[in-house]
Amino acid sequence: NNARGARATMQWRALVLGLVLLRLGLHGVLWFVFGLGPSMGFYQRFPLSFGFQRLRGPDGPAMPASGPAGRAGPPGGPSGPSWLQPPVSGAAAGQRRAPRRPGPGVCGPAHWGYVLGGRGRGRDEYEKRYSRAFPPQLRAQMRDLARGMFVFGYDNYMAHAFPQDELNPIHCRGRGPDRGDPSNLNINDVLGNYSLTLVDALDTLAVMGNSSEFQKAVKLVIETVSFDRDSTVQVFEATIRVLGSLLSAHRIITDSKQPFGDMAIKDYDNELLHMAHDLAVRLLPAFENTKTGIPYPRVNLKTGVPPDSNNETCTAGAGSLLVEFGILSRLLGDSTFEWVARRAVKALWNLRSNDTGLLGNVVNIQTGHWVGKQSGLGAGLDSFYEYLLKSYILFGEKEDLEMFNAAYQSIQNYLRRGREACNEGEGDPPLYVNVNMFSGQLMNTWIDSLQAFFPGLQVLIGDVEDAICLHAFYYAIWKRYGALPERYNWQLQAPDVLFYPLRPELVESTYLLYQATKNPFYLHVGMDILQSLEKYTKVKCGYATLHHVIDKSTEDRMESFFLSETCKYLYLLFDEENPVHKSGTRYMFTTEGHIVSVDKHLRESPWKEFFSEEGEQDQVGKSVHRPKSHELKVVNSSSNCNRVPDERRYSLPLKSIYMRQIDQMVGLI
Repeated sequence: NNARGARATMQWRALVLGLVLLRLGLHGVLWFVFGLGPSMGFYQRFPLSFGFQRLRGPDGPAMPASGPAGRAGPPGGPSGPSWLQPPVSGAAAGQRRAPRRPGPGVCGPAHWGYVLGGRGRGRDEYEKRYSRAFPPQLRAQMRDLARGMFVFGYDNYMAHAFPQDELNPIHCRGRGPDRGDPSNLNINDVLGNYSLTLVDALDTLAVMGNSSEFQKAVKLVIETVSFDRDSTVQVFEATIRVLGSLLSAHRIITDSKQPFGDMAIKDYDNELLHMAHDLAVRLLPAFENTKTGIPYPRVNLKTGVPPDSNNETCTAGAGSLLVEFGILSRLLGDSTFEWVARRAVKALWNLRSNDTGLLGNVVNIQTGHWVGKQSGLGAGLDSFYEYLLKSYILFGEKEDLEMFNAAYQSIQNYLRRGREACNEGEGDPPLYVNVNMFSGQLMNTWIDSLQAFFPGLQVLIGDVEDAICLHAFYYAIWKRYGALPERYNWQLQAPDVLFYPLRPELVESTYLLYQATKNPFYLHVGMDILQSLEKYTKVKCGYATLHHVIDKSTEDRMESFFLSETCKYLYLLFDEENPVHKSGTRYMFTTEGHIVSVDKHLRESPWKEFFSEEGEQDQVGKSVHRPKSHELKVVNSSSNCNRVPDERRYSLPLKSIYMRQIDQMVGLI
């Protein structure tokens, strides 16, 4: 018996040894053929590699890359720590090299297919899954799923939360300002006790063609929403979510063409415009008694700036008001709102670094001193850049475009790291990092989810190749977790901040890239996002914030931008016949996803002389008076501008994109 046991033990050992040797042999073959290495085994749950595993700091030893669960990350292909290094000398000298045509890339298409779920089965598998035509039936199914997602969230808000600001989708009840804790800015900055979710969703109802519910919702807003509230709100949030939505819905109602169907309201007397005016007047105190012209971050809608107000504000919050305030001014024929918003933009712009041209993310509104010196594309700065370009698109003011071009150049010179071209050359693929605004030196090794808007902005200026490259990076993170963590450490390859509040930025860029390229790849991306949202965030009465992108635990909150942006962009991605795409009208989306038609009426500015610097002369040598802060008041004007200048249309200089450019995006992951 002992002899038989010993023989059996030896046989089992031989079998195990054989299996191990077979596994190692297969891994060796995969390593040389596909560049995948042993990640095929232990890391199948997160089959994603960014092409580097151990990065060396400029003067330090290699740092271990940790995976999402704290284990060592999967070995990757050859790659240098180029994201940790300063920009190349040409960029630092302000020389942005011209984009080159996509080349073969560092890794082959097999790696891209592996990252997207092909498990190393190469280009054929990738093309089979992501390059094939998206069938019309599947597109219609995804469109209906996106509409159903919106309807489920909206109906539950109306049933369980209205007239409060937000829906708690897990416990099926409403949420308003946190009166018990005024310091809870995460809630109180956004919620003003003015039925936020209903207001924010108005134009989504129109875009989806639901005229009956749109008309019902507009009447409900007119009858029930008031801004005469003892609520202290963030000027930025109230502007983009509420003011912007009121203006968008007003424009939809009064559009003589009615491209979305019959959205007209019987006996409508510009009530939404008057409400927008009322709200903006209540926000104006933020611009008073500030030595720089940069507004206070918060106001009380009844009493103005709180006595204990903070003198520090973020660049995006203070400098992303021009689109909504400018539209309001041009509809009312009153320069006040555009003037204060434009003055804030110019004040921030004049504080940029003389050496790099970059801005910081937090500034003191009284001294102009930069409290936060980080310069990046995410929180604190994102929409500042966005609105420089979109203000030009809407209003045609040349200085807005000049500021944007200069800012974009500085971004390319100091924030963009990695190899020169997206799809060819040595080193890591391009990535935009966070740097010190004065030196351009790297400040940290994380990016945040808000940065995912930037590929969409690049589409608007025609830098589509770089947009494709950057979008693929964020999509790869989504593929790993089924969501986009609020902050991701690209050196450690793990989230730094783990929650996902249903943000729309990746969806927005996906939608705009599809419109630019018509590449079915982006329909597959949209389908992945839709299915992830349905699988991980849908709860009893709506869609919940993910508290933890790895374990998929949820928080009881559905922010209003889920209905105003995330659902809208997903719906438009799959609705090819939507009037947004077919009406012949040029549309632009605000930073909150509110739709605005781009037409000649918004490009009329009879008060341009008020925007010149104090003490300067206008073109005819006449001294120009600028109103002081204490002179700010609203002109009661019910007349719009009558003179119509020559129409200056804005066309998107989009490049032609082919499938092989997607194939060669291999180094991103």
